[in-house]
Amino acid sequence: MIHAYDKLYLQKAMSTLARMLDFAVYDLKYDLTEFFDLFISSGYAKRFGTGDVSVIAGKSGVELAYDVLDKCGLKTDYVTPKYSADRSEEYWTGWALAYYQWYTSLSFAEIIKYIPVSDIKDLYDPYHEMDIRQFCDRMNEMYKAAKPETNLKILRRESGLSQSQLAAESGISVRTIQNYEQRVKDINKAQADNLMMIAYVLNCSMEDLMERI
Repeated sequence: MIHAYDKLYLQKAMSTLARMLDFAVYDLKYDLTEFFDLFISSGYAKRFGTGDVSVIAGKSGVELAYDVLDKCGLKTDYVTPKYSADRSEEYWTGWALAYYQWYTSLSFAEIIKYIPVSDIKDLYDPYHEMDIRQFCDRMNEMYKAAKPETNLKILRRESGLSQSQLAAESGISVRTIQNYEQRVKDINKAQADNLMMIAYVLNCSMEDLMERI
């Protein structure tokens, strides 16, 4: 599996996201879901998820929280961080979510679209006492349950094309397209030419067609 960025930065990224959420909720008094939406809309989530070192390693969680608010045009007075000795559920949520995003290479926006951040926090018990890989397994189950359709099927429907129309425009057989959509064939192992033609017709990237989970 190809991860989102070099593992060298993973531990720092996990602690940064963890501290950002803890600080936003307990010191800045934001609702967890509200602040995570700001994190995504600010553009910092995308930079974080693609391994921008200036974000995942060059800032503390507190600094990142303030930068998110500033980017969203929300000014706030400086608050002295309390740095509680006990790790909150929100801290764990950021810590675990950063790992899962790195592990799957899914964007934060894609993850939260199907698994709300509040639902991730609800996994604190019992998963905070388990190996992080067990958390990832549970997240994969939740993601697949919330998103049973493949990226190909979703993108084809959004484009307004039937399977037959996509086949005619791409030069790929209807049966092959059906097999990809039904996961009879693994689209991640598809020939590059096939992916290129489908992506061209659907006006997306070849990477958009890949199944991360």
